[in-house]
Amino acid sequence: MKKILIVEDNDKNMKLARDILQAKGYATLEAISGEDGVRVATEQLPDLVLMDIQLPGINGIEAFRQIRADPRTAGIPVIAFTALVTPTDRSQVTAAGFDAFLSKPINLKEFVATIKRLAGDRTP
Repeated sequence: MKKILIVEDNDKNMKLARDILQAKGYATLEAISGEDGVRVATEQLPDLVLMDIQLPGINGIEAFRQIRADPRTAGIPVIAFTALVTPTDRSQVTAAGFDAFLSKPINLKEFVATIKRLAGDRTP
């Protein structure tokens, strides 16, 4: 079973993402801050990270950079999961090197397809 780390400080967004992922057969890990996300990623080595950008402490871009800098987690796909959807926001996320960008509110079809693609899930 693929493990997905959700780094999200909003309870409703965390629950929604967790419920969707678990309904699709994924195991979920959770973190509510950037620092916590980096710690969980390096300790649990998930198959994929879903990273909010606006987080308490270090933001999602800095947490992403720390995950990429660690040899143990450098190859884990990381999806930016954010309500920041202006062209400038998208360009910052793209420039940082995230593997994908998903906006909130969730578009269920796009969300599931992106997760499956980046988690290497071959099930229909």
